[in-house]
Amino acid sequence: MRQLVFIFLVLIGFSGWSQNEITQEMLNNFHKDFIASPKSVALQNAISSNSLNDLTVSRNSLADVDVYFKYRVKTSGITDQKSSGRCWMFTGFNVLRPIAAAKMNTREVKFSHSYLFFYDQLEKANLFLEGIINTIDKPLDDKRVEWLLKNPIGDGGQWTGVVDLVAKYGVVPEDVMPESYHSENTSAMSRILTTNLRANATKLRQMHADGQSMKVIKEHKISMINEVYRILALSLGEPPTSFQWRFEDKDGNLTPIESYTPKSFYEKWININLTEYVMFMNDPSRPYFKLYEIDYDRHTVDGNNWKYINLPTDEIKKFALESIKSNEAMYFSCDVGKQLDMSRGYLDTSNYAYQQLFDVNLTMSKAQRIQTFASGSSHGMALVAADVDENGIPVKWLLENSWGMKGHKGHLIMTDEWFDEYMFRLVIHKKYVSQKVLDILKSEAVMLPPWDPMFSPEL
Repeated sequence: MRQLVFIFLVLIGFSGWSQNEITQEMLNNFHKDFIASPKSVALQNAISSNSLNDLTVSRNSLADVDVYFKYRVKTSGITDQKSSGRCWMFTGFNVLRPIAAAKMNTREVKFSHSYLFFYDQLEKANLFLEGIINTIDKPLDDKRVEWLLKNPIGDGGQWTGVVDLVAKYGVVPEDVMPESYHSENTSAMSRILTTNLRANATKLRQMHADGQSMKVIKEHKISMINEVYRILALSLGEPPTSFQWRFEDKDGNLTPIESYTPKSFYEKWININLTEYVMFMNDPSRPYFKLYEIDYDRHTVDGNNWKYINLPTDEIKKFALESIKSNEAMYFSCDVGKQLDMSRGYLDTSNYAYQQLFDVNLTMSKAQRIQTFASGSSHGMALVAADVDENGIPVKWLLENSWGMKGHKGHLIMTDEWFDEYMFRLVIHKKYVSQKVLDILKSEAVMLPPWDPMFSPEL
């Protein structure tokens, strides 16, 4: 019997035995295979000395991009998040700014990102320390404790952060609290905050180990939040609690000076219920027409987790098209780095032929890319236009970006095929959504852990 097993293993090449390691024989065979192709030397010379995008750009995609759209939202000027991960906030404001500009009868209005960013960071610090306290009796290698310590704070986020922060703190005009160096260049301040929070998390856990009461631990947490406030105030400036402001309308008329609080300013010039917007996701790795919620994916302790309805892209597009036709922009997030031709501001699945250049397998479905962390939402922008064919079917879309005038005059144009492959989240007012889909919000959400592949704050 043993002899038969040995013969069988020989016949199948000792699968699982002899192929575990990279051997010299394998290397020799790889080398022979490489030099056997007469194109290898030429490809090596070209690839090793040039940009992959330059070598793989499709000739067919180099033709001029059609920059016209049948339906387009009236927007309020291009913004620039600079070297920060605040695209989610810029995108949220880019949805709101046209509403305020119309009410003010101005061509453009800008809100202070620095103001809301101050409270975003303060709230996230409190959320983190509360998470540490809630898991204080768990070991360091507990999955949730480990996730918390890996993600104490960041400048990324998503739509629910805009909703909860604006509801709690309101908004102010940009010139009331202008950008600072550290709001536009967040990395250094983020490192200080991250280290401070991890050090204080260690202190809180040690206090618990030493037998300190929860009352004492909570009191110490407040002093730790005070430290975060100090870092933020020194780096960004203190946010105003009241201010006086006036503006010039598009006819050149100067309005009277008025006194505001951040919340009264929002109520006067925007005054829309942000909870009436619905978040949609296209995640083909999970069942469609279901409600999902990601645990701990929020910006404030008293805020809301990110909750979304998972739908096929064709369903999402129908609602999006109605919103654009009604002159309402939407919060949109995607995997922006995939197949992006930044020189033209063009997103198309066939922009670059990487697979053909290297003659290797790079093919995965959208579901497989999600499951293997090969693709996820990386950036938020405002969806502001759509172009359709003679049958009313979308062929391309327009995104208002927050990278200054880069791309197509501050915008990115995406094909409908790219939308299918790399769109992840879209937030649409409920009045453009069918009742059948809205009824899904009444169902119990499937709770997902914060380390789920879908947890990916926009930057």
